[in-house]
Amino acid sequence: MANQLGVLNALDAAKTQWYHFTAIVIAGMGFFTDAYDLFSISLITKLLGRIYYFKADSPKPGTLPPNVAAAVNGVAFCGTLAGQLFFGWLGDKLGRKRVYGLTLMLMVICSIASGLSFGKSPQGVMATLCFFRFWLGFGIGGDYPLSATIMSEYANKKTRGAFIAAVFAMQGFGILTGGIVALIVSAAFDHAYTAHPYQRDPEHSTVPQADYIWRIILMFGAFPALLTYYWRMKMPETARYTALVARNAKQAAADMSKVLQVDLNAEQEKVDKIGREQFGLFSKEFAKRHGLHLLGTTSTWFLLDIAFYSSNLFQKDIFSAIGWLPKPETMTATYEVYRVAKAQTIIALCGTVPGYWFTVAFIEHLGRFTIQMMGFFFMSVFMFAIAIPYQHWKTHNTGFLIMYSLTFFFANFGPNATTFIVPAEIFPARLRSTCHGISAAAGKAGAIVGSFGFLYAAQSTHKDKVDKGYPTGVGVKHALLALGAVNCLGMLFTLLVPETMGRSLEDITGENEEDNGYQQRFSVEKVPV
Repeated sequence: MANQLGVLNALDAAKTQWYHFTAIVIAGMGFFTDAYDLFSISLITKLLGRIYYFKADSPKPGTLPPNVAAAVNGVAFCGTLAGQLFFGWLGDKLGRKRVYGLTLMLMVICSIASGLSFGKSPQGVMATLCFFRFWLGFGIGGDYPLSATIMSEYANKKTRGAFIAAVFAMQGFGILTGGIVALIVSAAFDHAYTAHPYQRDPEHSTVPQADYIWRIILMFGAFPALLTYYWRMKMPETARYTALVARNAKQAAADMSKVLQVDLNAEQEKVDKIGREQFGLFSKEFAKRHGLHLLGTTSTWFLLDIAFYSSNLFQKDIFSAIGWLPKPETMTATYEVYRVAKAQTIIALCGTVPGYWFTVAFIEHLGRFTIQMMGFFFMSVFMFAIAIPYQHWKTHNTGFLIMYSLTFFFANFGPNATTFIVPAEIFPARLRSTCHGISAAAGKAGAIVGSFGFLYAAQSTHKDKVDKGYPTGVGVKHALLALGAVNCLGMLFTLLVPETMGRSLEDITGENEEDNGYQQRFSVEKVPV
């Protein structure tokens, strides 16, 4: 019989209570800021090009040079990758709670600092922006393993997947809010300051005040996260870390007694018996028990993020390619921000946000494996359906919008959610945050490949149609075909990921196993309220 600690069994068996929803909001607001900050950059890159790389004799508005565009889009991902590895490891060494507030404050400070980027030259402004976005990404990286681990260790076993998915679903609201804020700010500036389309008056198509637009958009993401800092600091350490890693049964019981409003026995003797033979991350025992699991979580997250982030970050380029956005020279700078934000907000409303909440609703009925496999399959189908008859969609914008939205819907009602959930469930408590950080870092490596690769690959095959400074690419059609193939690989590697639905974390990881057959004994008494 499994040798489960009373405090952990109480958490597994607990009915859904107010503290569950509090934990979702506290952890979720970090993800709101994560998504807002990572994806809002795609709303303003065209504006940055117009402001800082304007040339009066050019027939087209200024654009960011290839190396600058790659740096601005990708530097936050580099920071995120480093943060996931560092804070994931730190979360297992120092505890989830002690590191949790640090990541949030780093995000808040660097969000505001990004909007205050300064310099005497365009290169100076871009360098400052990239510096702060790297450290913003570093803080965001820490939020991935810590939020997932905290939510998985607080949740009961029947609804654990749904609760972790709900935390991750705040990412959808972050993307949506980014679009809405950009719409409001650009519309306000467009109304307040008169400008002319670029082809009519290049010099006055970008008003000087437009420099405030991108700064306001970037800084806004800090405020929702700042509001949750106090409650994040008030959360007790998770019982699983306190009992299984810090080996302090008394503190674990005391913390969870307050949270669950029950009396729990400390059971220090049982804590001392559990997991006496502990293996490390680089041991043969870990490779034997969890090596394939780690390969499954890292590879699927890597492949998913190649497709997901390249599609998300370069929506504006795809919209322009199919004619959904007017040509840049026919618009003012502020109106271009408005049109890009409008297009991305529609996609978020139609596909991105609903997909996250479908996962929340169905993950405890369909299971992680089924949702991930199904998501990769339909992402492949819709990527191919867009790419193969690509010329057709240039004259059928409504059909394209439906197909493109469905791609995002099945990314989020699929591997984008499950790759975040599963690593928080299948590894031992002492390595859970580290392994989630490694898996997430592999995902961000995929995002870097997607964001840098797609930037160049999606360029036209004709020299006269490529963006200034870029070499010819394979075109959007072939880039989308490649992303469809990446999703097919994701289906293959999903076979390495185990199903965890309805099981306790200790049963999944084997932390309950005892050689002496020590039997479970605990009592839970309701505290009169």
